[in-house]
Amino acid sequence: MKKKSTSKSGFFNLRVLIGLFIVLAGVFLALVGLGTFSAITAGSAQAQQKQKIIPKSILQALPPGFDCSTIHEKGIDKMESLRAGLIMIACGESPGGSTSPAGAFSQFVQNLLPLPLAYGATDVDLITGTETFSHVTQSETYTTANPDNPNQIVVTYNDSRTASGNYSGGSFSSDGGATFTRLTPSPFASGHGTNFGDPVTLYNKPTSTFFGIFIATGCGGQGLGSWKSTDGGVTWASGACVHTGSSDDRESGWSDTNPASPFFGRMYVSWNNFAVGGGALQVVRSTDNGATWSAPVTVVNTFIRDVQITGDLATGTVYIAGMNEGGGGTAGPRSNKIYRSTDGGVTWTNTYTGPNFTGPSDNTTCSTNSYFATMFSGYWRHMGWGEPAALNNIVHYVYAQHGTGVDAGDVYYIRSTDSGVTFSAPLKLNTDATTRPQWQPNLSVSPGGTLFATWYDARESTSCQKGNPAVPCYRMWGRKSTDNGATWLADDMFSDVVTPLPAQPDAFIVACYVGDYDYASATAANHVTSWADGRVPISGTSQQDAFTDRDLVGFSVTTADPACGSVIDTQPTDFTVNFSDPVDSATIQASDFTVNGTPADNFSYQDGSTTIFFFFNTSPVVDQGPQTMHIPAGAFNQASTLI
Repeated sequence: MKKKSTSKSGFFNLRVLIGLFIVLAGVFLALVGLGTFSAITAGSAQAQQKQKIIPKSILQALPPGFDCSTIHEKGIDKMESLRAGLIMIACGESPGGSTSPAGAFSQFVQNLLPLPLAYGATDVDLITGTETFSHVTQSETYTTANPDNPNQIVVTYNDSRTASGNYSGGSFSSDGGATFTRLTPSPFASGHGTNFGDPVTLYNKPTSTFFGIFIATGCGGQGLGSWKSTDGGVTWASGACVHTGSSDDRESGWSDTNPASPFFGRMYVSWNNFAVGGGALQVVRSTDNGATWSAPVTVVNTFIRDVQITGDLATGTVYIAGMNEGGGGTAGPRSNKIYRSTDGGVTWTNTYTGPNFTGPSDNTTCSTNSYFATMFSGYWRHMGWGEPAALNNIVHYVYAQHGTGVDAGDVYYIRSTDSGVTFSAPLKLNTDATTRPQWQPNLSVSPGGTLFATWYDARESTSCQKGNPAVPCYRMWGRKSTDNGATWLADDMFSDVVTPLPAQPDAFIVACYVGDYDYASATAANHVTSWADGRVPISGTSQQDAFTDRDLVGFSVTTADPACGSVIDTQPTDFTVNFSDPVDSATIQASDFTVNGTPADNFSYQDGSTTIFFFFNTSPVVDQGPQTMHIPAGAFNQASTLI
């Protein structure tokens, strides 16, 4: 099928200062001390009352002599990590997963449902190879592509196939996401003790290295360990401890991949440290490409949930999105927080505290941990967490809140044009007229200024039944902006099928867990994201399976020479403009490209390439100071390509 697209966003600015010569390259994206638990202490009254038989494999993974009565004091009930979940299971505070009743219905019915209308390509199952029931839980994904080689994509996720000895997994693609290979065995299972998941995937541009970061016992008991790959995610070696800690939880990360940034190459990791201030929000940075990491900087000395850290692709300013969860539960009011660092993560300022809102849920909490609100009658914990993104001092954030009446959740977007100080009124991204829930969104921004938000969406179902392959529940939906969040296209389907609600059958993971986040990223070519899906039944049960897909950024300008924001000491007559896709040569005119309002006199373009060269008989750069180059939206068409 042939497809032609028209340029959606062709405006960009160039600042040129005659004098000092500094050419800047284009912008690219990119609980307790833990050891071996031998027995629950006599002081654990709650555990004794439960009379729970604890499997030896769980006991061996937990702290020696741990006092279960200190769970609330130490904030373990607020932690999201899988190790915290094991403690809750061992102390009788939460059940492990179990098999849900379900027939042996195949996925034929789901395959007959319509394919996506607008967004995405073909969904790809990240979990290749055989599975052994009931250790089949894979969810909570972190997707990152190589900005210099978008064919390389790495997704890390939680994986219970060898629980309770390891909860980490990953898959890599070498063909731009068309296929993925699961890392078998998990390379993250050795090098830093027991791996308890909570994945982060970063790409370090100066060394062309992917980093996987997880909670690991070998870094202080429950700290943060790193692994690294220099071949696109195919092979891995253990790296440094990112943080040596005893109670780290819910980490996130961001890497500065823009050579024009004053902090190029710097990597950041934030998390909640429950050994400080009841869950202090802390952050570390690496300035030597992951070889060492700084001492932690405390952003907030009390519990504000670390939702996600991100950075401005153009300026290097770093932002953390946090959430005040209002004491948890369904009634506690939530509020969004933004923290900003303009000095490479050394100091932080709370620039924004949003108004209170009611978190998404169907007014239930996890049956044995009332701190976490849930989406499906005590199942799928979710407090409204989302993902931020930033480009050119514009900060974006998506999150979920309770809908109207019995609507358990809607997805909202807010935008700041002043570097995270003030934000717009919330825009509801899902436009359905149903009362079915939408929840757990993620967001990515490309160097060209396109935004892509995706979320879990149950608008196409009337009910959901955990683990039953015969009952379709939700699909991933998405919505795109082509102008850095100023306007949005329609929301539409992203994933290929309406999946059943997957069960959580693994007894070594708390029962109400279906992954707490999915983090997306973008390159100049693609937005990439992954999610938890239940379309593939095992032993007659829909189980948590990690799927992925990507959406084309769209036809747009990616970089220019001279580069946007660069400083030069010449008066150029030749300009180079690079596009995301080949250009239809029949639509190119020299006069469509102007510098300071002066149209080019000529151009050069080779069919099939993504670069146009524009020439001026006399330099349009006459005076010192800011200069502007411009292409009108819709001036050029994308060349027809086979989809």
